[in-house]
Amino acid sequence: MNTRKRPLTSAMGRLGAMALSLIVMLGTSLSVSADEADAKRLLKAMSDYVGSQKNLSFDYDAILEVVTDDGETLALASSGAVSLSRPDKIHATRHGGFADAEMSFDGKTLTVLGENFNIYAQEELPGTVDQLAGELRLKYGRPLPAEDLLVTDSYDALMLDVVDVKDLGSGVIGGVECDYLAFRGKEVDWQIWIAQGKEPYPCRYVIQSKLVAGAPQYSVQVRNWRTGSAVAPADFSFTNKTKAKKVDLDNLEGTEEMPKHFATGESK
Repeated sequence: MNTRKRPLTSAMGRLGAMALSLIVMLGTSLSVSADEADAKRLLKAMSDYVGSQKNLSFDYDAILEVVTDDGETLALASSGAVSLSRPDKIHATRHGGFADAEMSFDGKTLTVLGENFNIYAQEELPGTVDQLAGELRLKYGRPLPAEDLLVTDSYDALMLDVVDVKDLGSGVIGGVECDYLAFRGKEVDWQIWIAQGKEPYPCRYVIQSKLVAGAPQYSVQVRNWRTGSAVAPADFSFTNKTKAKKVDLDNLEGTEEMPKHFATGESK
């Protein structure tokens, strides 16, 4: 019996040594490839490319992590689609396990539809999509999907309070080879994978909070990126096809990314 155990023990030892060597190699590669200037250049190229697109659309998958009182991390998954026509039109959907929501903005009127309860709300918010994004986030607590990446000049917004930048080489997201960059901020750390080539669009974006116990993450992964004439025509106006009941935006239930029975935890 002892002779049978020895090879396993030896193999485990070799695996441990391999893991240690991989950690050492990773630490070395991080310091070698942490080219701050190159990472900033790649991020700026993405910002300029996305911001220059008059019409774009994509599908996305998102994960919002929630940390329970006993330290368990739960992942709330959702999927959706976004169509954007600069400067002042956007349509977005989100489908999750708790709520299905649809948002339309035609440059003047914002409409949010809660499909589960068949209710909707409207607000007159004339302006651009950039202005709408700020209004929704700051006043209503309803950020647009991938908002940080969609505004016209995302570079300045993303780099705010960044204290450390790393170029980590390349990675593959959804079969697309990407440049992999990591950024550290005062309140959040974040990572982004940007498609290589002539269309440097964001393929994956991950944010990790430093202020919430358990350091939960929010991630969004982009699929079916389209621009220009490849974007299917979108209707940015709202038609009440289901005879939904109109309510105030503050009373619009069933459209939040996190359901009510998930209590908000305390910060560190």
